[in-house]
Amino acid sequence: MPKLTIDDLELEGKKVLIRVDFNVPLDDQGKITDDRRIKSTLPTIEKVLSQGGKAILISHLGRPKGKPDPKLSLRPVAQRLSELLGKEVVFLPDCIGEEVEKRVAELKPGDCLLLENLRFHPGERDNDRRFSRRLAKLADLYINDAFGTAHRAHSSTYGVTRYFSQRAAGYLMEKELSYLGKALTNPGRPFVAVLGGAKISGKIDVIANLLRKVNSLLIGGGMAYTFLKAQGLEIGKSLLEEDKLNLAHNLLQNAKDRGIRIYLPSDCLIVKEIDGDEVKTVSVDAIPSDWIAVDIGPKTIEHFSAHLKEAKTVVWNGPLGIFEKKRFAQGTMSIAEVLAQITQEGATTIVGGGDTAAAVQKAGYGDKMSHISTGGGASLEFLEGKELPGVKALTDK
Repeated sequence: MPKLTIDDLELEGKKVLIRVDFNVPLDDQGKITDDRRIKSTLPTIEKVLSQGGKAILISHLGRPKGKPDPKLSLRPVAQRLSELLGKEVVFLPDCIGEEVEKRVAELKPGDCLLLENLRFHPGERDNDRRFSRRLAKLADLYINDAFGTAHRAHSSTYGVTRYFSQRAAGYLMEKELSYLGKALTNPGRPFVAVLGGAKISGKIDVIANLLRKVNSLLIGGGMAYTFLKAQGLEIGKSLLEEDKLNLAHNLLQNAKDRGIRIYLPSDCLIVKEIDGDEVKTVSVDAIPSDWIAVDIGPKTIEHFSAHLKEAKTVVWNGPLGIFEKKRFAQGTMSIAEVLAQITQEGATTIVGGGDTAAAVQKAGYGDKMSHISTGGGASLEFLEGKELPGVKALTDK
């Protein structure tokens, strides 16, 4: 780990500003429907409190457009966090200002405070210097444990760090960087990447970077049909990015030149209408012109699974079909099962955030992978080889 971590800090008696990612889903009644992001930061918060530090937690929630929105208040998070920590977490209805400064000054060692949604102020997303300075004024030390926002140069992840001499990674941030970093720099081999999701456009740089790292690449999901079309196949009304056909063709050629195998689906599930009753399994060279491919087929599942069972490191980003509909989830669920199995046998399996993480949880394998990233966009940018602003801003060891 090239950056300072929480274990390098003297926490006793110090006010510690901790950037967490409490951007959790809420239902219409304002109740939290998934508290995984809160649970994942508990080790960092508990470490600060147990060492006699004073924890000041900051986060965003949703997209309130720079002004207060009661539906996006972090108050329910404070209640849930109090339950999880087994102690009161004081909630303040703002994140800067005299009242906040006064309450922070009254904190005692072992106290925990959660401030209101950062994005209720436009200064957060604008990386405004004055807003950053007012946040920094609250504390002695800074910890970033919000990998999910590390790809954003916002006040709480980037601007604020100018005002601290020690800026460290929390345990979650450290774990994310450790797993993703090792996969890209020193993976156990064979190293296989599984890419899915709807479009190539969001994954061009990921594919280009991974082609320099992996032994092979398995491609499914909607993006596979642009690759199949680039090979001259009829794909019917399946998802197609017409303007990316040349690119898909070039990526296939690039892989071939490097001796990297790209495996595409050999069969698929097709429907006439997404909500219709008629579902068929066909070879990818037999998709009728008015049908839509919605999932990888049984032969592809078998082929992909056999390939993954040989792997020592697997990175997976993007579902392989329309997994939200049970009828079209078999491909995604089967791959999740295989990854759970090879993890048990000693392979390292890393699941990118967002839809892939949701699919793995839905399949019941959330605790069976080596690592499930908490950051969809951040993990993608990391896999592209980009330096994340929130990571760059941390103190080098």
